[in-house]
Amino acid sequence: MLMRGVVRGSIWSGCIGGLAMAACLFGALPALALDGIVEKKVFEMPSYTTTGGGTIKNVRIGWESYGKLNDAKDNAILITHFFSGNSHAAGKYKADDAAPGYWDSIIGPGKPLDTDKYFIISSDTLVNLSPKDPNVVTTGPASINPDTGKPYGMSFPIVTIQDFVNVQKALVDSLGIKTLQAVMGGSMGSLQAFEWGADHPEMVKRVIAAIGGPEADPFLIGWLNLWAAPIKLDPNWNNGDYYGKAEPKAGLAEALKLVTLHARHWKWADAAFGRKWAEDGKDPKAAMGNQYAIEAWLDKAAAGRAAVSDANHFLYLVKANQTFVTGNGASLEDGLAKIKAPVLLIPSADDLVFPPDRNMRPLKERLEKQGNVVEYTESITSTLGHLDGVVNIGKAGDTIAQFLAK
Repeated sequence: MLMRGVVRGSIWSGCIGGLAMAACLFGALPALALDGIVEKKVFEMPSYTTTGGGTIKNVRIGWESYGKLNDAKDNAILITHFFSGNSHAAGKYKADDAAPGYWDSIIGPGKPLDTDKYFIISSDTLVNLSPKDPNVVTTGPASINPDTGKPYGMSFPIVTIQDFVNVQKALVDSLGIKTLQAVMGGSMGSLQAFEWGADHPEMVKRVIAAIGGPEADPFLIGWLNLWAAPIKLDPNWNNGDYYGKAEPKAGLAEALKLVTLHARHWKWADAAFGRKWAEDGKDPKAAMGNQYAIEAWLDKAAAGRAAVSDANHFLYLVKANQTFVTGNGASLEDGLAKIKAPVLLIPSADDLVFPPDRNMRPLKERLEKQGNVVEYTESITSTLGHLDGVVNIGKAGDTIAQFLAK
């Protein structure tokens, strides 16, 4: 396995990267910043065999780090990202970037994930949603298959959350790290954190999971199917064979509209838009093309995000999330039994993607029954729903710091 650092130019306009991406997709967010400039690096593997037995050659994922790895190499924390996110968890690539990484409020000197004490690692996943973002490095359907010289398209092997973890494990191993003080992630990142805890109990000292659950339940599987549907209905998708041709941009934008609204809450919609019209004098009742303000906002936000995304990557991410069960085995019980580390659960009170009553509250009880040390905080409350776990993670900052100190 090879690892090399690559400094990439930063093109931060529209919806590209970190909080800037979240701001475009979800609305204006606070501009906090880790001191210093962050470097994008690239990790490479000559080949990787998926959990399903498929082979992917020339695997590349981007990664970032904050703080310094100590001589004992035992001060590392791994951050795993959400569905539409990437490795840019904190800091800026250059001083005039529009916004820092998405969890900048808790990563940095003196913050809960204190970079004076910890070495924080964050990596892009396989099939990352945004291969057109110049600050994302990922291998997926849009990548060139070295055997054909053409993009993989739908011939790319199905990948699971466990595959994401396996590639991250190879990255961590390449750095000589034998133990992780914690693995922490939000939403899809929490799925990876659970998988890390189950797959590598001897290595992971703590699991910190925000706005997630231990498996994709039937209702979420159905929602993910709805997310994917607009892409498959776009004639330009052409069963995934669209590279070098007209791309399914309309279907992808509609899919991202679904993600955007599902990740919010009606409290936010009421406060931000109410029943306002998109344009003065254009009553939605007067003409089919006249919109409400929330409709126009969703159109604009999703179109901006679609510009750096890939439709096939979206579908592969949907599949990885639908098939998730902690431990990637026969049952959730078997997977949870493998987790030995203390677990911190951080739900968002109004989460419509992973409702706490359906996910983290029952999970707390299950883990406690099997003897795990479990902490649970409901400190994240606002009007943003699922997104609160990204934007308002700082509300759980004291709890996170105390958990890491134990």
